[in-house]
Amino acid sequence: MECARLGSLHALEQARPSDPSGGWLGGPPPSADALGDAAAALSLDDLREELFRQYTVLKRNKAIRPLPRGFLVLILDAHESGASYLRCSVGSLTRTVKTAQGDRLQFYYRHVAALLLHAGGEVLLDVEPLRPGEDEIAAATRLFERVAQRYPRAFDTVSGDALYLNPDFCRLADRHGTYFIAVLKNESRDLVVDARSLFPETAPVRWTDGHTDLEAWDVPDLTTWSQYGKAVRVVRSLETHPVRRQRTKEVEVKNTEWMWGTNIPQAKAPSNIIVRLGHGRWTIENQGFNEIVHAWHGDHIYKNHPVAVVACYLLLFLAYNLFHAFLTRDLKPALRAAYTMAFFVEKIRAAYYAAIPLRARGRPP
Repeated sequence: MECARLGSLHALEQARPSDPSGGWLGGPPPSADALGDAAAALSLDDLREELFRQYTVLKRNKAIRPLPRGFLVLILDAHESGASYLRCSVGSLTRTVKTAQGDRLQFYYRHVAALLLHAGGEVLLDVEPLRPGEDEIAAATRLFERVAQRYPRAFDTVSGDALYLNPDFCRLADRHGTYFIAVLKNESRDLVVDARSLFPETAPVRWTDGHTDLEAWDVPDLTTWSQYGKAVRVVRSLETHPVRRQRTKEVEVKNTEWMWGTNIPQAKAPSNIIVRLGHGRWTIENQGFNEIVHAWHGDHIYKNHPVAVVACYLLLFLAYNLFHAFLTRDLKPALRAAYTMAFFVEKIRAAYYAAIPLRARGRPP
């Protein structure tokens, strides 16, 4: 179901009465309700172990290659799915939403995902749900502890948005011997104020990446962040690139500013590498959540049960990694260039339905 991107257990159930002999399944397929109940009984540890086996095979076959300067980055970020006013379960979160009909109680799920960024692409490793009453960092801490223990040599840097420049989380990364890099946003923060006061005294580094002109200021050994208790490096990037407006077709020059806080020393990574690692965080949004939601039905709740929700996410991660390994490792570059990714998705879905013999099922309801 996940590999063919059917989108629901009921779509999978369409094959159920069609072949009494079992066909390619080797036995009578279960109903959608039975599959949902089975998902709630799955072992999450076994699914996570299968994700680790996927990573091991990819690593052994040299599909996972380091980024420049040897970096392998673990990216953490949260995603919300399954918002509903009617359906809830033991593990769902709640919030009050103001509507035209008044305040309504909404139920939803939120998970922190872990993605490994490498030179050959990305690999989804694990997911952890937020529990009622806790924030994203609490779930990310559990996830990072588990991933760091199971994948001790898979990454050397952990990256996240501004939330992850958290003193407790950064000290956790230190304890595991991992560098951290996170977006620095809060202008009232002492770290930002002191870094901005030192930028004019720092000679910028300039380079061009494609159509983007970049200018970076690098301030190491800032001790302003007393909650962390160690020196932090701040890198600011001012980026200029042309943008063609869709409506007017006019080309405008767009300027953007970014800042990151990190403990990666300058000798290990110059400014341009820090900027590249910092922007790499968007991989989990663009190639991760964006593709999972719009192409893999990642926001669909197959079974409204806390274990089933996580299990279906892990199954989706397995299918995602398998599909992208197939594209990059099994297909020749010329074939990949001749067809879009959507074409191969449809081929997989067509093969799934082609294996189901058509039989009369009586008069439709």
